[in-house]
Amino acid sequence: MARPSRDCPFDPATGHRFTAAGVPVCVHPERVGLPAAPYASEGLPLPWEIPPPAEAGEVPAWVRAVLDTAPPEACAGVLQQATQILLASDPTTDVTAVLRAALN
Repeated sequence: MARPSRDCPFDPATGHRFTAAGVPVCVHPERVGLPAAPYASEGLPLPWEIPPPAEAGEVPAWVRAVLDTAPPEACAGVLQQATQILLASDPTTDVTAVLRAALN
């Protein structure tokens, strides 16, 4: 595994690494299962908190992206939102087929 970047030096007084701007960083984001991003410092939503798309055609990509990082307790809510969007667009949609295709 790659070593932490020298761009984020370790501060022995706090036990954390910081950017040049003084923002604490996680040097191994893959260990916590999240793509690297400045969630706290820039107020970004966590991947599973990204609002669902308005268009039914965008639901499969959104479901896949969100469920790849969502903790187990968030998955049911994501699937429920996806189902509502798909059925609102077309009440005859086979939601199971759409979600199955999205997750394959």
